[in-house]
Amino acid sequence: MRRVRYIFDFSDQQMLAKFELGGYKANKPELLAWLAREEEAGFVLCEDAMLARFLNGLIIKNRGPKGDGIPEPEKLLSNNIILRKLKIALNLQAEDLLQMLQLNGFTLSKHELSALFRSPEHKNYRRCLDQLLRNILDGMEKYYRKK
Repeated sequence: MRRVRYIFDFSDQQMLAKFELGGYKANKPELLAWLAREEEAGFVLCEDAMLARFLNGLIIKNRGPKGDGIPEPEKLLSNNIILRKLKIALNLQAEDLLQMLQLNGFTLSKHELSALFRSPEHKNYRRCLDQLLRNILDGMEKYYRKK
């Protein structure tokens, strides 16, 4: 969440607004505790359901609400779900994600990328490991911060 804030230069108010769009009215002290670094005093781990609410709010802000209201947040988030939510929120195509990875010196085929978005039950599903998500976020930072 801290990384997404930096990539898009969101203010505290913009962050709180995204939580609210996602169905949770967070307050500033709560937000600052989630955004603190682990070694800082006052750090509080942002639970998966809260991160899901933030990402859902980002989707609603950028793409508009679905007809059936605010989606129920996932209780457990995987890197695959986080990546999917960012892809939806930012309206990214496979080519965009591959370009972001290339900005970070990381190559992935279109087939390998599509495997990250498959259902976990699908035979070609691939888990998005931490290193891959970090590389995508690094590339996203280079792509959006240069603009």
